[in-house]
Amino acid sequence: MVNRPRVLLLAEAANPEWVSVPLIGWSLATALREVADVHVVTQIRNRDAFLRAGMVEERDFTAIDSEALAKPLFALAGKLRMGKGVGWTTTQLISSLGYGYFERLVWQRFGADIRAGTYDLVHRITPVSPVVNSPIAARCAAAGVPFLFGPINGGVPWPKGFASEQRREKEWLSRVRGLYRLHPARARMLRSASAILCGSSFALSEVPSRFAGKAVYLPENAVDLSRFHLVAGQDGSLPVKACFVGRLVPLKGVDMALKASAPLIREGRMTFDIVGDGPQMSELQALARSEGVAGGVTFHGWKEHHEVQGLLASCNLLLFPSIREFGGGVVLEAMALGVPPVVVDYGGPAELVDDSTGWRVPLGDRDRITGGIRQALDAVLADLPSLAAKGRACRQRVAEDFTWSAKARQIATVWAAVQQGLETLPQPMHRPDAAVPAGDARRGAGCRPPGMAA
Repeated sequence: MVNRPRVLLLAEAANPEWVSVPLIGWSLATALREVADVHVVTQIRNRDAFLRAGMVEERDFTAIDSEALAKPLFALAGKLRMGKGVGWTTTQLISSLGYGYFERLVWQRFGADIRAGTYDLVHRITPVSPVVNSPIAARCAAAGVPFLFGPINGGVPWPKGFASEQRREKEWLSRVRGLYRLHPARARMLRSASAILCGSSFALSEVPSRFAGKAVYLPENAVDLSRFHLVAGQDGSLPVKACFVGRLVPLKGVDMALKASAPLIREGRMTFDIVGDGPQMSELQALARSEGVAGGVTFHGWKEHHEVQGLLASCNLLLFPSIREFGGGVVLEAMALGVPPVVVDYGGPAELVDDSTGWRVPLGDRDRITGGIRQALDAVLADLPSLAAKGRACRQRVAEDFTWSAKARQIATVWAAVQQGLETLPQPMHRPDAAVPAGDARRGAGCRPPGMAA
């Protein structure tokens, strides 16, 4: 019988009651307990949610109180964002300033245990952002204990032609984001790490070539099939019911989806449900009225995560034309229900969708993307049985590769290789042939995972 590895799991952001990165951290940490003896280290703000979920403090997890620095930084980030749902890069930068303090407290609590060999591995699963450095990496290396981090993701460049959206999102810091590569602490972390899990092809491309042998391609998102277990009814009837789920902010491209679908809604062949809230709500409602489709568009507003499943499963198609998406968790959630997605061929969603599971619209200016969405919708209406076929392929794809249990098994193969000291790390996930951004241009075949043919 193979011994289960003993893993100290750093998940500063992990919470079963929240969404986005905290839910990713919680879901992955929980799944990894299936393949290893895991002790989770999280921030004190998550303690009560851990306890409500049945976790036992000290036995299963430790909550680190770094609020002396984290709390004022969080307040500062809120002021600098100057708007609900925007300024993501600013928030990440400010939050990252306090992470070193968190790891300092982690080392004070667990450093002696790490040096004593209590743990076989130390793995940081959050923060997801690659700009956040882990000073604990060098200390683990000095103690002879492998340190891993990731999946990391983020920083996908803004595509050309969307400068106004970038300004409206208050993403001015993204223009100088690349400076993080010059920080000496980053080189120390990369040099000390035994493996770097990259959540996208872009994240993979940002790993310096001298560390490429440590890089593993592994998308960070997955689906909890106990939360998303319904099956969408794809009976091939009209009208086709499309939906969008997410923040109503410029980068999500909901206005392009609405304009593309408006002629079909006016003809009675399609309806459009918009689930979410944000600063664009009133603007989108006005657009629906000006296009003469207010009667065929339903604005549901913000919904709890557990309510999203029923809304998604009642639809036939997900329209998610985000122009700058790192992961795309809602794309996988829709696929798990058998709802094929229409996405822009750029960033994270394009790496989750292929021709058998959905439609990828070529990146371009607003008119080109809007036209591409319309072409995809025309293709759907011309071949309604394709929805059922793609829906089945979506569910199969998620079940095989994108459940949290599957993600845990994929990471376990990397852990095993690290423990065995293998020079070549396994690549448990195949990357679809999707566009990879590089700066303001799109890179083609230049940054596939090690061992993948161009």
